[in-house]
Amino acid sequence: MNIVEKAAQRHTVKAFDTSRKVPDEIIAQLRMLLRLAPSSVNSQPWHFVIAGTEEGKAKIARSAEGGYQYNVAKIRDASHVIVLATRASADEAYLEAVLAQEERDGRFVNEAAKTAGQGARKLFTDIHRYKLKDVAQWYEKQVYLALGTLLLGAATLEVGATPMEGFDAEILDKELGLREKGYTASVIVSLGYSGAEDFNAKLPKSRLPVEQVITEI
Repeated sequence: MNIVEKAAQRHTVKAFDTSRKVPDEIIAQLRMLLRLAPSSVNSQPWHFVIAGTEEGKAKIARSAEGGYQYNVAKIRDASHVIVLATRASADEAYLEAVLAQEERDGRFVNEAAKTAGQGARKLFTDIHRYKLKDVAQWYEKQVYLALGTLLLGAATLEVGATPMEGFDAEILDKELGLREKGYTASVIVSLGYSGAEDFNAKLPKSRLPVEQVITEI
């Protein structure tokens, strides 16, 4: 497999084939890719809601029915839809839970390593909590790392994807009960296979020249 070829073939699906479903085993792989996505100081400030039923997709589609009607069909016609949500705050209980999970997973060879890991996460978290005062933005950057992982993973598995920011987060948070869990929706990704009306599948990919976007030193 040539991953560059997969990236070149990838496009944002504009219309899905409603007769095709993404197999469960592929969805399982994409779930694990989300779980394994990188994040700054392993903060993992995310929650992912995966809708594979008509009822679930309808809940998500309601957030686009106001000023984002153009996205409703892309949600309802997809095989599966994933909502990537961002943690709203960096509270101590959550930081301790991440540390405890790292310990269970054998991340620390000794107590000194555990203390160092805990200290590094606290250092950078406190920079964003108290100095830069941008925890929400910093955390959302991590969620977008997961988004990139998902999109490339889907392309590698030959699944079409459509990332969307065109939705009402307040409505979606309410539909999915996200705020009660301490999260807010950041981006929606529809998954499935390109349909006959997917005009974007027929268009050439356009990117700025490599020498314009990459400098080697």
